[in-house]
Amino acid sequence: MNKKQIRIAADVGGTFTDVVLDCNGALTTAKVPTDIADPEQGILAGVRVVLEKSGVDAVDVDTFIHGTTLATNALIERKGARVALITTEGFRDSLEIGYENRYDQYDLQIEKPTPLIPRYLRFVVPERVNVRGEVLRALDSDAVAALAPKLTDEGVESVAVGLLHSYANPNHELAVRDILIAQGCTAEISLSSQVCPEVREYERFMTTACNAYVQPIMARYLRALEGELRENGFRCPLFLMTSGGGMTTLESAIRFPIRLVESGPSGGAVLASHIAAQANEDRVLSFDMGGTTAKICLIDDYTPQTARDFEIARAARFQKGSGMPVRIPVVEMIEIGAGGGSIAHVDSLGRLTIGPQSAGSFPGPACYQKGGDRAAVTDADLLIGKIDPNDFAEGKMQLSASASEAAIKRNVAEKLSVSREEAAIGISEMVEENMANAARIHSVEHGSDLTRYSMIAFGGAGPLHAARLAQKLNIKRVIVPKDSSVGSAVGFLWAPMAYEVVRSRYMTLANFDAEDANNVFEQLRSEAFGVISSGAPDTQIQQTRTAFMRYVGQGHEIEVTLPVRDFTCEDAVLIQSEYEKQYSQLYGRTIPERDIEILSWALVASTTRNPATAKPQSVDFRKIESNNHRDVLIDVETARSQVPVRVPVFARDSLQIGDAFDGPAMVAEAQTTTFVTSEYSAHIDAQCNLVLQQRGFSNG
Repeated sequence: MNKKQIRIAADVGGTFTDVVLDCNGALTTAKVPTDIADPEQGILAGVRVVLEKSGVDAVDVDTFIHGTTLATNALIERKGARVALITTEGFRDSLEIGYENRYDQYDLQIEKPTPLIPRYLRFVVPERVNVRGEVLRALDSDAVAALAPKLTDEGVESVAVGLLHSYANPNHELAVRDILIAQGCTAEISLSSQVCPEVREYERFMTTACNAYVQPIMARYLRALEGELRENGFRCPLFLMTSGGGMTTLESAIRFPIRLVESGPSGGAVLASHIAAQANEDRVLSFDMGGTTAKICLIDDYTPQTARDFEIARAARFQKGSGMPVRIPVVEMIEIGAGGGSIAHVDSLGRLTIGPQSAGSFPGPACYQKGGDRAAVTDADLLIGKIDPNDFAEGKMQLSASASEAAIKRNVAEKLSVSREEAAIGISEMVEENMANAARIHSVEHGSDLTRYSMIAFGGAGPLHAARLAQKLNIKRVIVPKDSSVGSAVGFLWAPMAYEVVRSRYMTLANFDAEDANNVFEQLRSEAFGVISSGAPDTQIQQTRTAFMRYVGQGHEIEVTLPVRDFTCEDAVLIQSEYEKQYSQLYGRTIPERDIEILSWALVASTTRNPATAKPQSVDFRKIESNNHRDVLIDVETARSQVPVRVPVFARDSLQIGDAFDGPAMVAEAQTTTFVTSEYSAHIDAQCNLVLQQRGFSNG
């Protein structure tokens, strides 16, 4: 057995922890409840299951890949470290002032979120550097030294250092760190010139503050996980998924935990990209629904859309500007509180509302019988008949239908004066409409027509709701891959070692400095390749280079791909041509005789390329029947009449390539179930995916 082909991926979600073991291409999976108090214990519980199932010893595992929501949850729930900010004199309130606007200008009673760092823990020091990195005022070392005892007295665990224009000259920030350490400061220290060396001080300061806020807890957690794995016999390296869809080393993750905020969902986007390439689907909507949230991502040409800006902990759902803006490489997606554990309730206006609050893994939905008494989406799915109470989580968790009925009756049905069955259908319809609305908003923002897209559905609850969601969006084709319930963890196994570095260095094309540009990219290359080489020393590393550019006078820039080679002065013409091509694609025109400026440069180092597309394979379809059936309330009419429809249930493991059947039907597998509505037919394709296709639609 080749131990280099044995890998484990673990994804810690808000409700379940998913673990996948890949042994020479054969996958063994486990889904266990997340241990909120000690997440590493939930991981180990899942790891023990897959090791026992596969017969693999821990010492034989070559790679361990981990994605976690711990950093995100700490920021959302404000359960991070006690943080102080040290900034340039005169900029103490930059974090609180923000953009000097309100995210909802018509709400006269609006209350902005409480600053992550209170004012009494925001300190200033005399110093000043200009935009070119020239020192206008030397750093007052005595003022910095005087802060050390104050930080200790205040019990500060972590310090964010954000000085003006430190991206152009980091020397003052480095000096602040060295002075604090020399004065006996034991707090973790995050420098903005290392966390986010880019222009715009508000985003740079906020990103650094968020990094400092989660760094102590993430360091303790990751070190504890590493220790637990060692004690349990693992000798392989531990890698972390980043929000950009790549893996990074443990040390890099500890140093920059802010890059982990969307690590789990990014794995799902990697999986969907891989499945899309295999199926030759060049336009895909990735739909990942778990126990706590639903994530929706657009994938064009087998590549997820990415961004440099991301908002954490929005005070108002879908309201841009209501959260904390951070600048990190991130797979662009929309995430809403719509999962199996999302709680259903009737608000003060008598409207049925789902989430964003979740019952989580404990106490969980009422049917878990762990003390939860509020109706959740899983309770509705159970009452409708989509879930078998005796076969949930591979039969390891017995669900109580009577508990679900009581919770739905008490929390929804009686308040709306409807039957329990109508309330259950209403919960299911409402959560699907919430997700459809989110998908519509996301597609409109990107100018995409979802009717031209196929859907790839995964996550524990995704296959249950995918068909109905697709109907609402008029999506004609839905793909449910193998092991879909642990899709994000499977995606980890397909992710490359990757690291992105961005640095601001201003210049215009009229005064293009090729030598300066080459120096910037050499610095970026050295940093990015250093991270990749430390985790994958014997692999070939590729790179992509981009620049963030705009016309002089504009407020925002676009990303332009650059050649991977040294520049010469003549390359200003080439760069201008690439910029104008990209700008014209976005806005339909260019601006003649206007100089172009470059604000920032970016380099992505990676071990692999995007997955290659596969040649379509013809499959001979054959209609099959099932001897197993289940009573299901398939729509509002059956709920009102309280007469369920008896639908066939197919075991996913028994289905073969070419097997086909019409909805309504259920496809049951170990950790999830796919509900095929009457508007769709289903078949198993050449890659063993379950494909739902709208009746009368041909995929060509």
